Amino acid sequence: MTDFAMQTSFHVHSPTCGCPAEARASGETDKRPRVVIVGAGFGGLSAARALAKANVRVTLVDRRNHHLFQPLLYQVATAGLSPSQIATPIRTILRRQENAEVLLGTVTGVDTERQHAVLASEHGGHRINYDYLVLATGARHSYFGRDEWEEFAPGLKSLEDAIELRKRILLAFERAELEQDEEARRRLLTFVVIGAGPTGVEMAGAIAELARRALASDFRSIDPRAARVLLVEAGPRTLATFPEELSAYTEKALTCLGVELMLTSKVTGIDAHGVTLDGARMIPSACVVWAAGVAASPVAKWLNVEADRAGRVSVQWDLSIPSHPDIFVIGDCALAKDKKSRPLPGLAPVAKQQGEHVGRLISKITRWRGVPRPVFRYKDYGALATIGRKIAIADFGKIKLRGLLGWLMWCLAHVYFLIGFRNRFSVAIDWAWSYLTFERGARLITGSVEAAQPAPIAGNVAERRAA
Repeated sequence: MTDFAMQTSFHVHSPTCGCPAEARASGETDKRPRVVIVGAGFGGLSAARALAKANVRVTLVDRRNHHLFQPLLYQVATAGLSPSQIATPIRTILRRQENAEVLLGTVTGVDTERQHAVLASEHGGHRINYDYLVLATGARHSYFGRDEWEEFAPGLKSLEDAIELRKRILLAFERAELEQDEEARRRLLTFVVIGAGPTGVEMAGAIAELARRALASDFRSIDPRAARVLLVEAGPRTLATFPEELSAYTEKALTCLGVELMLTSKVTGIDAHGVTLDGARMIPSACVVWAAGVAASPVAKWLNVEADRAGRVSVQWDLSIPSHPDIFVIGDCALAKDKKSRPLPGLAPVAKQQGEHVGRLISKITRWRGVPRPVFRYKDYGALATIGRKIAIADFGKIKLRGLLGWLMWCLAHVYFLIGFRNRFSVAIDWAWSYLTFERGARLITGSVEAAQPAPIAGNVAERRAA
């Protein structure tokens, strides 16, 4: 059996290093095909694992050292879970995969002619050569051309986002406890969630339960149950991708939790004072959450190809890009279509299946040259969304669940797909404890409190009080 030594392109070769002449010239000692995967989300990690038994070298590059279970980010933001429960070091996940290496770095471009992935200058400007490239870099927040809103309405895509939102939410209650001015207090206790997709619905329901259950008896000068939680949506209903009957159930359940629905309301302004709707109505708020839109990472720019309005790259039936059969784009940055030519949604199951498909495909074509490439077909196993404690919905086509049964299905699915037994066990225990006691165990305010000081409402509070 040949003993292949793992090697990156960063090895420094010299005339006296002992390597063969051809290795010194090419920078490589391992002649197996190299598969470079950019992004360790659901798609990238699934692709890497699918290549575990292939005769290739796998190089997984990510700008963070952990894989993040994004569907549960909102629970970190609302103090339900701690960050370590939904994130696992990438090196830990792949440490038993002998043909895989992990690199911490930010890819800033792709040289398709030389077949190089280019790292940012702060990582030395290294170039990683590839035989096959898998781009799974996900998506970022999209403010529809109003990027200045991000400062006042952060989104939820990373652990840093979740921790920042947790700080803003908890600080709002702490500052309301100190505030003597009634108008300023109302502003501090008004939470606005923009966008009624799954993330927005989950965030609004979780904030409402945090205020009305977990924090209800912890303050003396304020009643957290008096907090207003508003869910703003430009469309006519919540969860537009779900059947109308489940949308209607969701709206009724949110209303029972105390969430105020503001449908067919367009956001026209966000600043330090609050949110402006339809160009006229102002909602004073010190805590605004953006859950209304996403845009793909700049993969199209790296590859110099056209993209749709969301920045997604159009891929072929095998998930490769036209004119470059050695480059695959998957997940949120890929514009892939189903049998009816409808774009596939940016969901974790889609990315996971695409990653597994690309991994198997590369394994096959590196073993048998000229073998036909299989078509990617997404298998839709259904969609889930949680609304609150023991309230969720599930759409499995002909079978639709709601309420407690939907919530149990949602819990089982999310625990199952978490990586690592420790995470599965600790999340299950925390959920059981929260269900029985209404407690939130991760109510920590970290980072600089002064830096998060909200701007005052229009006018000077002290002056109005004196008047």
